[in-house]
Amino acid sequence: MDLDLRLVRYFTVVAEHGGLGKAAGALHVAQPALSRQMQRLEHQVGARLFERTPQGVSLTQAGQEFLPYAQTLLRTAERGLLAARTAPAGTILIGHLGDLVITPAVRELRRLHPGALIRTRHLDWRELDALSEHRVDALVTRLPLPIPAPMVADRLRVTELYDEPRVAVLPVGHRLAAKDTIAVTDLVDEDLVACEHTPTIWGVSRNAAGPIVPPSAEDGYEDKLELVASGDAVAILPAGDRRIALRSEVVAVPVSGIEPCRVVAVTHADDDSVLADAFHRVLARTLRDPMGL
Repeated sequence: MDLDLRLVRYFTVVAEHGGLGKAAGALHVAQPALSRQMQRLEHQVGARLFERTPQGVSLTQAGQEFLPYAQTLLRTAERGLLAARTAPAGTILIGHLGDLVITPAVRELRRLHPGALIRTRHLDWRELDALSEHRVDALVTRLPLPIPAPMVADRLRVTELYDEPRVAVLPVGHRLAAKDTIAVTDLVDEDLVACEHTPTIWGVSRNAAGPIVPPSAEDGYEDKLELVASGDAVAILPAGDRRIALRSEVVAVPVSGIEPCRVVAVTHADDDSVLADAFHRVLARTLRDPMGL
């Protein structure tokens, strides 16, 4: 049964005023028009709701039975509209790894979707499974993806944003530290090992003054950078990694002969929400290589 809520509201006003004339005045409609609307409602309900007399109208037994339900229906509809209008227009939690800054994209997302709840979370190397475990809804990272390999092929939506060249991060006393640029083959003796789920390549330094202390799987980025600064290790990192500049004990030298790093935006492939789609579109448009490389 399809009931016109406008007619239901008119019905409750007529019942409250006990007459079409007063109800028409309260509703700011003409009395003949209101009378026709009540006839339409009776047709929709399938029962007479009013007894019409020269003195006005009164509710029939059917009208009396219908009135409390009509009032409840209107209150429920009003609460539903209020809930819909005040609810957030979707939510998205965006994870970002390393030094990647996503502020311009987040600002644009919030401008385009002012009713949405858009949050960010910086993830460290211990939280590489945040997307695969649905602890974040989206991810901005560098390839290779920091997630289990079986997920990549058919369960993720990946948008490529920009490429970054790489630099060798060396202790200031390293034999190659004064070069303007080096080839990756110049580091062939440094026992380089690529990380499985990050674009970083680490190795031990042959210039180490004491016993060689290779980076371990338990070391975080800062721990490994400390090994470089102390002369025990070398690294190949994305050229845009700002954290390198915080250490005066290391130098960054451009490296040729190696694939660039690729920055990507990632969501689950089955996430067809408006915010997930906007996330990919906005990042592709607003997130650019900050170094212009």
